Amino acid sequence: VHGAAPIVPAALAVAEREGASGRAFLLAVALGYEAALRVGEAVNPSHYRFFHPTGTAATFGAAAAAGSLLGLDADRMLDAFGTAGTTAAGLWEFNADGAMSKGLHPGKAAFNGVLAADLAAQGFTGASRILEGERGFFAAMSDGADHTRITDGLGECWKVEENGYKLHACCGHTHTAIDAALALRAEVGDPTAITEIRVATYGPGWEIVKEANPRTPYAAKFSLAYVVATALVEGRVGLEQFSPERFGPEGVAEPRIAALLPKVRVTVEPTLTAAYPAAWPARLAIHLANGRTLAASAAYPRGHPEVAAPVAELEAKARGLIAPLYGAAFANRVVAAVWALRNAEDMGVAMRDLLPDAGLG
Repeated sequence: VHGAAPIVPAALAVAEREGASGRAFLLAVALGYEAALRVGEAVNPSHYRFFHPTGTAATFGAAAAAGSLLGLDADRMLDAFGTAGTTAAGLWEFNADGAMSKGLHPGKAAFNGVLAADLAAQGFTGASRILEGERGFFAAMSDGADHTRITDGLGECWKVEENGYKLHACCGHTHTAIDAALALRAEVGDPTAITEIRVATYGPGWEIVKEANPRTPYAAKFSLAYVVATALVEGRVGLEQFSPERFGPEGVAEPRIAALLPKVRVTVEPTLTAAYPAAWPARLAIHLANGRTLAASAAYPRGHPEVAAPVAELEAKARGLIAPLYGAAFANRVVAAVWALRNAEDMGVAMRDLLPDAGLG
């Protein structure tokens, strides 16, 4: 579940509208993560076969965040969840032809979550057993949902602390393999010396990232072969590695990366599949023309809580995403504003104060 994409916009929109404090906003985000991740854990991994959890489970998170900021009591929050559940949607079929639906899912989840909370605040009722009911979310969208994941450790273990950060600009199911490729890159030296790249991964992730020769930037983000080859050739898998000129009707147009793609062999390993989703493992073996074989493996990608990225690296990532569009000065102001959120008296004012010198308003 990409929790931030639906939960933070939903919480921010309601916090600005209601003039909520920064602390109230942060609490709402934390509560949103509780709802989204607990529902996601309960229905996965079978849910993931057909449904994009950011569009489904995170709708509950957006509703929880919005409901918290509206001060909904338990009954009204239950109504909000009922409405959120009946609007939760997001099918993986878009991935078959690289359609744009993935970006729509978090936006619609945020919208539906806010709508559900606003309706509940006005007395609009929702299903009281939207999760566990006979025709509820669990029954409809999972094969053997684990109901205990909803309340296990509730109030003691906070899901927001389990959050991971993506350090590469592509699907998270590729990140462990990318990290392995980057770890071996210096030893590889010249990529033309590579005769074969063997990647072992887990089944549910492979179903999402099996594109062998992507023809568009979007498809490339779901191509394990492309991102591993790119990491070895260029030492980075950032936004620039998905620029449109790199792709064409015949596939990857960047010649060095295109030359590596046929050398990538991916296998789904049962032991790695069994470890998912508790781990996101990958193994990489690179065979060279001189007969050497280089190997690397990991259970988690960098940025996951188990392999946490330094805060300075996360700040640098934020600046790198913001500065090309709005300038370095504005990027620095945004980072400073995030650190100051806990002291904001009115989120509407805090957000407006960011705008004047940014050319945004």
